[in-house]
Amino acid sequence: MKKVFFTASAVLFIAAGFAQTLQDAITKTNNESFELADADLQTLIKQQPTNGVNYFYLGENSFNNEDIDGANASYLKGVEVNATYPLNYVGLGKVLLFNGKLEEANKQFFQAKTLGAKNAEVFRKIAEAWLVTDNKNADEAINLLNIAIKLEPKNAENYILLGDAQFTKNPSDGSTPIKNYQKASELNPKSPKGILREGRLYEGGRNYNLALEKYKTALTLDPNFAPAYREIAELYSKAGQQTKSIENWQKYLSMNNKNDARYLYMNSLYRNKQYADAITEYGTLKANSFNKPIMERLAAYSYYEMGNKTDTLAYAKGLEAMNKFFGTAASDFKFWASDFEYKGLLLIRTGSEAEGLAEIDKGIALDAAVCSDAYTKLSKIAVEKKDYAKVIAYAERKQSCANPTFINTDYFDIGKAYYFYANEKERSLNDLKTALTKAKKPLAAADIKQKEDSILDLRTKADTAFKNLTKLNPSWEVGYQWRGRVNSMIDYKVELDTTKALYEKVIALVKTAEEKGAKANKAAQTEALEYLGYYYVTKKDKANSDLMFNQLKEIDPANEKAKSYFAPPKPAVPAKPAGAK
Repeated sequence: MKKVFFTASAVLFIAAGFAQTLQDAITKTNNESFELADADLQTLIKQQPTNGVNYFYLGENSFNNEDIDGANASYLKGVEVNATYPLNYVGLGKVLLFNGKLEEANKQFFQAKTLGAKNAEVFRKIAEAWLVTDNKNADEAINLLNIAIKLEPKNAENYILLGDAQFTKNPSDGSTPIKNYQKASELNPKSPKGILREGRLYEGGRNYNLALEKYKTALTLDPNFAPAYREIAELYSKAGQQTKSIENWQKYLSMNNKNDARYLYMNSLYRNKQYADAITEYGTLKANSFNKPIMERLAAYSYYEMGNKTDTLAYAKGLEAMNKFFGTAASDFKFWASDFEYKGLLLIRTGSEAEGLAEIDKGIALDAAVCSDAYTKLSKIAVEKKDYAKVIAYAERKQSCANPTFINTDYFDIGKAYYFYANEKERSLNDLKTALTKAKKPLAAADIKQKEDSILDLRTKADTAFKNLTKLNPSWEVGYQWRGRVNSMIDYKVELDTTKALYEKVIALVKTAEEKGAKANKAAQTEALEYLGYYYVTKKDKANSDLMFNQLKEIDPANEKAKSYFAPPKPAVPAKPAGAK
């Protein structure tokens, strides 16, 4: 869930003596100081146990800290102690939206609007609810915000949320939302929120310099506005400037060095693929007795992506974290499809393949979008084990996924799998022929033909995979090199010129790359010249075979095939029969 942090512009039904304290707590929530805000709000509740507003903002603090169950409990308590206070019904509706229960959510929103028909904050908060969960409705949010604007035309928060709703509705148009963010800044020039939103828009449009400028401007308005440091830290991380990223994270944590803030840091490290650092932060949080199911999710994902390279028990630790995540999440927790995907992958990595595949199937059933990624990762596992039959099986399953994505490495791995699997089958066939011959048993022609056809089919599929690779990357000679290998086996009698053309392409691409200053791919060039020399020998074209082997000798003076061509070994002299003179 994407977080949208808020500032309440109006506090309803608050005793005057506690208004400033509540606003302080809300400011701490805005600054992502969730633990401090929680403590303040708990104090307020002890002082005013029947005031619904305190429970609402306690719920908001929990919701923004991704503690949905805690938020729901606070909203329910707020309704219990003050059934006429409307905002807790909004909170309950938001939780229902989060859990995908739209009809029930609308009932709660209707109750809130009935109790607060003239209250702009009610309409703002319902609009916000339609923007902060996966069940978004930008049009409904815009309608509600237009009502809020009529009720309170000079409230800056209206325009912050209106900009959010417009961007949600049309992410390709940032100009309209920016106008509303600027309007919010005009109405409340001391608030950094509108400027921060502008920065996020520019960052989304990859205008990183302007985004950075906006974040820094936000800090000139409020040097203690911690989210701006977080945004700057993540921006530098995207740019690969990790030192500056860490500097800004340290500034963020210096203002809010609590477990919740450190969790956000861990989350950022994971999203920026700094998996080992994320795990280090995970260890710190566990040492601080910080228990949060989604922290275990991040740890499990990070351990998997780390692999056993930097930690020989990473997969086992990842499975332990994943099991804890599933075991401690609430019964109505909204799991992601990727949760089952990663659980399955971790099970497979730790030796429980059947169980792992069953978990992956659960993820695909929940959201077909994970299908392609799951089979890509499964194929990678099979490649590592050189289990070519499984590489092929996973590639074929991936092909049946909705919108499968195949990139260079996919086609390269698939092509090699078909190639090596065909070679394995050919070796088995040759062993069978040898065994039958030694046993003086007849060769079943139909059976042999079936096996030979199967091998040819695998090699044809390998050629197709490498052909797809050359389409994606036409300047990479290795794709043509592998096509040449495959085709030399398909056309082993050298009846066609297909293989010749492919190896000529290899030589041309190596030469082009070398002319551009790249290091020549000597291995590919050598393989191509060896084949072309052999090709011309079979065609009895001595001039061209001499040319090929001379070129081969120039780049590889010790090449045995070139030596053998120019100085063929003398036939062995038959030994004289015993007793001959």
